[in-house]
Amino acid sequence: MSTTEATVDEVCASCGIAGGGDDDTKLKRCGACGLVRYCGLKCQKEHRPEHKSACKKRVAELRDELLFKQPESTHLGDCPICLLPIPLATSQHTIRYTMQSCCSKVVCDGCTHANSLRESEGRLPPTCPFCRTPVPHSDAEAERNKMKRAAVNDPVALGDAGMRRFVVGDYASAIEYWEKAAGLGTLNRTITYRVYKRGTWCRNKLEKVHLSSGTGCDWWSCICKAQSWVD
Repeated sequence: MSTTEATVDEVCASCGIAGGGDDDTKLKRCGACGLVRYCGLKCQKEHRPEHKSACKKRVAELRDELLFKQPESTHLGDCPICLLPIPLATSQHTIRYTMQSCCSKVVCDGCTHANSLRESEGRLPPTCPFCRTPVPHSDAEAERNKMKRAAVNDPVALGDAGMRRFVVGDYASAIEYWEKAAGLGTLNRTITYRVYKRGTWCRNKLEKVHLSSGTGCDWWSCICKAQSWVD
């Protein structure tokens, strides 16, 4: 900050009195934009007509900065291709990423779509957007690929295997996978750490919530409930 900017910042925008002088005047910033300071409410009201336009402009800028600012990261990590945070899902219907069965990389839908366009334009066979391995021809092949990754202690594959076991009702196996994944230091799913942290108590309560929901239980609701049990 230059000397001129520092001087302007340390005086009342209306009367020009300096802050922190012999009379120990305390200046307060404009509560909306923070661009200017005032020695009191009277000066703020008198200066309002002159400051109003700049104040509104800065408030709009601050709103846009907050609205469009990208988070540093999430518990899902960053997309390994574009390096942007993986979008959070509010339900199982709003998941915007895919775990690749060949390499266990979690790729955002944007990069997956870009890879599909590249293949379409070049008339290329479909491949993994990260490692370029040909995509599996069936769900059974994809499952085998995922289990191969889990067998070599890939934490992402272990977390995914646990989630798939949970969806079909195999809670004991699901929690075993989650505990192993958490032990390897991954937080690719929030529930992984919570189950690992609370052990048997969490397992019993998770089963109780799921089973008490009856036919047509929404497994995502169970996950959300489990997340609230710890911290």
